[in-house]
Formats: sequence, structure tokens, C-alpha cells
Amino acid sequence: MELPIAFYGNPILRRKGARIDKITPEVSRLIEDMFETMYEASGIGLAAQQVGRALQLTVIDVRDITDRPSRLEIDGQAAHVDSIMPLVLINPEIQPEGNPSTGPEGCLSFPELYADITRPESVQVKAMNARGEPMEFKAGGLLSRAIQHEVDHLNGILFIDRMTAGVKDELRPRIEKLQEETKAALEE
Repeated sequence: MELPIAFYGNPILRRKGARIDKITPEVSRLIEDMFETMYEASGIGLAAQQVGRALQLTVIDVRDITDRPSRLEIDGQAAHVDSIMPLVLINPEIQPEGNPSTGPEGCLSFPELYADITRPESVQVKAMNARGEPMEFKAGGLLSRAIQHEVDHLNGILFIDRMTAGVKDELRPRIEKLQEETKAALEE
């Protein structure tokens, strides 16, 4: 079932997600619904906060993006990114690594808003998968960027918080308009 996406101005986006201790039927259903919602919105990542749930859960799928490569290492060996897609990360812990890399980002909670964001180039990830099994891997490229973006969401951090002051100033009118529209819709 497609879920409504929370837009900037909705307080749920600033809430840190609660840990998930076990995979219940409700959690499994939420995962399915989040994938459906993400695909319908043409996104590559979606955090639980973006569908109104303050949980440590995100879904990611970068398979359709061919112009921005992703890299994956499992147990120190290069692996094909498709081998872990679509990706579910529950209670993820990340350790960013490498040099800063700047690249374009968008966010389903900020429709039609894009900016270059600087993040570490790669990331070590520890999480549970959709079956509650532990997983560890290292990601680079677009997959690393998507994971860092989504884990930020799980901690109440938004990509506008990562923008340079100049970029944020330039986008401020659009950001403020979205916030006002969202707050007005929530009051109805």
C-alpha cells in the first residue's frame, strides 16, 4: 500500500527513530509499503520518518541509477551492488570513511529541490536486514551517499542541514514555502 510522504514542515521528520527489536508482521508490512511508496515516487531511498513512523528503518534501491555508480564490498571483497538490492537497513550503524565527495542530492520530503551536498566518499555499515539477520558491508559512490542521507533521516537530520550556507540561502524561499504549505495542510 502506498503511504503518504511527510514533507518538510512535518515534525516527524525531526524525530529520532526508535530501535526495532524484532521483525513483527507490522514491520514486514511497513517495509513492503515503504518500497511501494519509494518506487511510486521514483526515489532511491526512503526512511520510516518520511512515512510518519519514527523508527530505525530505511529502504534503498539504487539499481536503476546508471549515471552515478555505486560500489560494494562484503568481507573485504568487491561485490555487485545488485546482490543486496533492494536493501533494507534496520537499526543501522555507519562509519563514514574516505575523502569528502560533493554530489547532487534530492529528497522525497522536499519535492523538486536539489543541491550539491558534501559527504564522506564511503561508509562502513552494520545493520539488520528485513529478516532480522545481521549484515555488514562497505559502500561507495551513490550507495554510500544514499545510505548516509537515509541514516541522517533516522536521526532527525535533513539534507538541508548539510547544505552550505550559500546554497541554503539561495533555496530559502522554496524551503520556507514548502514548510508553510506543509504546516497549513497539517492544521486542516
